[in-house]
Amino acid sequence: MDYFEGVVATLLEFEGYWVNRSFKVELTIEDKRRIGLPCMPRVELDLLAYCAAKNELIVFEVKSYLDSPGVKLKDISEKHDVPKGRYKLFTSERYREVVFGRLRQELMLRGMANSKTIVTLGLAAGKVYQGKSKDVEMVMRNSGWRYISPEEIKLCVMAFADEGYENDPTVIAAKILTRDKQKQ
Repeated sequence: MDYFEGVVATLLEFEGYWVNRSFKVELTIEDKRRIGLPCMPRVELDLLAYCAAKNELIVFEVKSYLDSPGVKLKDISEKHDVPKGRYKLFTSERYREVVFGRLRQELMLRGMANSKTIVTLGLAAGKVYQGKSKDVEMVMRNSGWRYISPEEIKLCVMAFADEGYENDPTVIAAKILTRDKQKQ
């Protein structure tokens, strides 16, 4: 498990989501043909976040990119019939529909979703290229997808310092980083 995914999972759990990490979707040969990639490996989804009150499942792509240029607006804005690149779920509608359809079936078989569960896409980014977080947010909002920006992640993590003790590395780090500020 990626530690940044753990931070995002903690944020979502504090929002009331049940989170499943590194969920693998088993596509059939027919699914792969429909996508246009008959030899592709299993699909691994970074985070599944389920809110029972809304009967909503958000499939999150989680990208830290803390020591790199960051998520690039153009990379999530492209459109491809046959999926390619890092952001296949964002850039290929056919791929997204097939993966989400198979995901729904697998979750229903496990009793983790039902036919009315709303499945949508989300992106959590630790860094956005050239500070274009607002532009990424606009793309996500216009598509009806959830976006957790670097700024939101920072604010949420820092807010953990005010929560009761949790044996969670994100909460502990927030308490340590703000300890001197809390004494003032």
